[in-house]
Amino acid sequence: MEFGAAMFFTDYSMRPDELATALEARGFESLWAPEHSHIPLARSSPWPSGGELPKKYYDVMDPFVSLTAAAMATTKLKIATGICLVVQRDPIQTAKLVASIDQISGGRFLFGVGAGWNADEMADHGTVYKTRFSLMRERLEAMTAIWTQSKPEYHGKFVDFGPMMTWPKPVQKPHPPILVGGNFPHGARRALAFGDAWMPHASRPDYPDVAEFLPRFRQMAAEANRDPTAVPITIFGAPEEPDRLKRYRDLGIARTVVSLPSSKRDEILPILDRWVEMARQARA
Repeated sequence: MEFGAAMFFTDYSMRPDELATALEARGFESLWAPEHSHIPLARSSPWPSGGELPKKYYDVMDPFVSLTAAAMATTKLKIATGICLVVQRDPIQTAKLVASIDQISGGRFLFGVGAGWNADEMADHGTVYKTRFSLMRERLEAMTAIWTQSKPEYHGKFVDFGPMMTWPKPVQKPHPPILVGGNFPHGARRALAFGDAWMPHASRPDYPDVAEFLPRFRQMAAEANRDPTAVPITIFGAPEEPDRLKRYRDLGIARTVVSLPSSKRDEILPILDRWVEMARQARA
């Protein structure tokens, strides 16, 4: 089981290149950057974790800029969006961004995606909340066509374009892995329908541990004619509990991602060192 780390990069956090260097030196596998374009003052959508929305959601930097800086500072560390809000992005331009960062990083990019939860934020991008998942699927299918075809075209209900030529193509073939975020069962179904991997949170207010859903997810994969062993699971919000981490390892979880605060190095480096020891215990 690999270990990654995620941070909302802001103007008051550790820099992405600085964090990436620290992660690579400590044997972490990946660095994850989330996305919010803005937070409207009108709030009709509650934060899924409950309570007040943290300040870092308002302040977070663009993930592709942050991850490019991280890629340039490292040689082995994987860089990943966690998550990219594809329902708020133009698919043609986003396909070029993904292919470009995969090229610049030498094939180290992981494309974590989701539809998001903030209806007001989506509305400002012209996205209808009720149809966001259908839109997400079409945009991902359209991007896949762009990455894998020399003269791609796509004709759907929400995305429609004729034959085009656009480069670069990604280093990874057929394209960088698409990790679909979302909880059980709906997020799991979407991951099986149009993703390469599933990316749930470790826990939410309505469930204590995602591990309880894993047998049902693998059964769902088999029913969808997907090889369960070929649909890896990344768990976000890794718990600081070695026994629980060992359980994840034993259950075949591919990766757990540590959620870091948006803080400077003096606070972050001791957290990373503590996680190095927990990762050692989990793998023992």
